[in-house]
Amino acid sequence: MQSLYSPPSFRLPFPILGSIYGTFGHRNAICRQECTRANLRISNLNSGRVRAASASADASTMSVEMAKRDVLGALSQIIDPDFGTDIVSCGFVKDLEINETFEEVSFRLELTTPACPVKDMFEEKANEVVAAIPWVKKVTVTMSAQPAKPVFSGELPKGLQKISNIIAVSSCKGGVGKSTVAVNLAYTLAGMGARVGIFDADVFGPSLPTMVSPENRLLEMNPETRSIYPTEYLGVKLVSFGFAGQGRAIMRGPMVSGVVNQLLTTAEWGELDYLVIDMPPGTGDIHLTLCQVAPLTAAVIVTTPQKLSFIDVAKGVRMFSKLKVPCIAVVENMCYFDADGKRYFPFGKGSGSQVVQQFGIPHLFDLPIRPTLSASGDDGMPEVAREPQGEVAKTFQDLGVCVVQQCAKIRQQVSTAVSYDRLRKVIRVKVPDSDEEFFLHPATVRRNDRSAQSVDEWTGDQKIQYGDVPEDIEPEEIRPMGNYAVSITWPDGFSQIAPYDQLEMIERLVDIPLPASTGV
Repeated sequence: MQSLYSPPSFRLPFPILGSIYGTFGHRNAICRQECTRANLRISNLNSGRVRAASASADASTMSVEMAKRDVLGALSQIIDPDFGTDIVSCGFVKDLEINETFEEVSFRLELTTPACPVKDMFEEKANEVVAAIPWVKKVTVTMSAQPAKPVFSGELPKGLQKISNIIAVSSCKGGVGKSTVAVNLAYTLAGMGARVGIFDADVFGPSLPTMVSPENRLLEMNPETRSIYPTEYLGVKLVSFGFAGQGRAIMRGPMVSGVVNQLLTTAEWGELDYLVIDMPPGTGDIHLTLCQVAPLTAAVIVTTPQKLSFIDVAKGVRMFSKLKVPCIAVVENMCYFDADGKRYFPFGKGSGSQVVQQFGIPHLFDLPIRPTLSASGDDGMPEVAREPQGEVAKTFQDLGVCVVQQCAKIRQQVSTAVSYDRLRKVIRVKVPDSDEEFFLHPATVRRNDRSAQSVDEWTGDQKIQYGDVPEDIEPEEIRPMGNYAVSITWPDGFSQIAPYDQLEMIERLVDIPLPASTGV
């Protein structure tokens, strides 16, 4: 029996209770999911901030070097056509700078000569490849050239110490147009952007005073230093005995050699990229003096189509060969003339090509018979300056490009012909104009010195004994000596002159092992 005071039992139906609990549980689940999503968003935001901060920190510590590697890698795609090597390996890239935001890049391309015929191509290509890097927004390229200095390391006269290349223009015969070629070549090089001088070495019949018209036609001398100030015309420095106020010389050979030496070596040439020497006819004392005093970089040979001209030119080529001066081009003057739609060869054909074939000179240039070319030599205005777009000027432009390229190759070959590999402890030799590379033991090179300090000049007996030279001796410095030898400085202070011919005769090393890696 149920008590009146007991509370009545009250039960909600199960489905309703379950429905209520299900609604609250669903809402709690939704809340939990939203909270989880919010937490994930906060977590992702924080982690993104951490990653951004980390990337920024990495950029501040690493990106400068990485960015420079990007730029140098892009520039290494540009190949120098003369050296066959990229411009980074050639050492042309200087003063590489990247701004703080890693958007702007600036650098300088320092070429071997301001007359480089591909300098515009280098500048355009450098802008193009660097601008293609994704993070680069602005590129600034500055073009420059190496300071003028000779490869020759010996004691040069003061006047020649800032001249990069000395070019001899020679024919060994008078009347073939050698002076015309020399003057027009010099003004062509100047038009290409180079600093140029002309030295008229013909004391008996100087041509320069007729072929150019400087305002000051007399050379001046500094009374204190006794140095000569060259005169100047159209930006080219000029020295000739004809500007010395003496006209043409009447004197004996030894006196002439002294005059030539004085005019060349005491002139204040300053910094020159090219000094063109108008050589006198023949192969006598003056030529030998010039080759001994001035470190000639190369020679340009001038001839005419006649057989007689070839005979004289051949003697000059052999002279330069003995003096280790490379002949880089042949100019055949007065080859032909055009009339009535035809081309005529009044003096025949073949002299220039015969010189090229017999002596292996790589380049031949033909000059036509032109009244204007002759007239320009008489009225004091070089043809290439009077008509820079004319046919003759185009031929000289090709000759100028050839001279620039060949001189750059010669300087590169000479500067790297002999070097010391400190890892393998051997002397590496690659003689200019040779594809062969070989290695010598330093001690063997030192023992084979043929100077008076090592060999008795009277008896020929060897002064230096085998045991006098340590087996582990290493050279301190190796420097080129013109086109024929190197100067090697040893730890005992001895300076050895080692001609290439002598180095080629020394016993060579074979199977040189590579040094063991020191990396871990």
